Amino acid sequence: MNIFITGATSAIAQAWARVKAQQGAGFYLVGRDAEKLQAVKNDLMARGAREVQLHTADLALPQDYDNLVAQLYAHWPRVDIALFAQGSMPEQRALEKCVSDVRPMFELNAMSYILPATLVAERMAQAGSGSVLLISSPAGDRGRQSNYFYGASKAAVTVFAGGLRNHVAKSGVQVLTIKPGFVDTPMTAAMDKSGPLWATTEQIAACIEHGLQKKKDVVYAPWFWQYIMLVIRHIPEKVFKRLSL
Repeated sequence: MNIFITGATSAIAQAWARVKAQQGAGFYLVGRDAEKLQAVKNDLMARGAREVQLHTADLALPQDYDNLVAQLYAHWPRVDIALFAQGSMPEQRALEKCVSDVRPMFELNAMSYILPATLVAERMAQAGSGSVLLISSPAGDRGRQSNYFYGASKAAVTVFAGGLRNHVAKSGVQVLTIKPGFVDTPMTAAMDKSGPLWATTEQIAACIEHGLQKKKDVVYAPWFWQYIMLVIRHIPEKVFKRLSL
């Protein structure tokens, strides 16, 4: 099993990769911090990974994704699974005060998914198999005043994933949209975690693996976010404008 992961040092990506390492998978990992990537490699090898290749790149900056994917396929003629897990969640008010910071956030949260995932999915379609896994968010289901910049970037991933899924469905390629809710990770370190809606990275990894094995199209992680967002999406706009969400 050959697995390609971008945002490989993210807490969710690491949690899921540990599951696959125990199954003897090989990994091609992309991340911006070489030292952290090496630590992830050491951990996965200790857990049973067949091999771990590393590629350092800051995906908040425009990249030559044609070259990156060409390097990937030069190393492996076939990729079985590609997980796109990079991301950042700047504070909404800070982005409102400095809108120029929206561009690198959108580059990281959306464009660095759309461009390489398109290339990998086309290769998988030619091979007639494979799974593309994209981390989106319930925040992309409806714009809310508390996080509409971040939500817009994740909405782009969700819409892209739906279109890509439709494009490659007849080629035997799975495109799975993963929508984690509140997750205890370094990205949410400053947030209050006292409520009942928080999940661990291990729980999210289990949701990803379930969606992969069951050939799902969309997975809310944990499951109850599907119903929370169902309610939020159906609040009439006249009422929604008066709410502080």
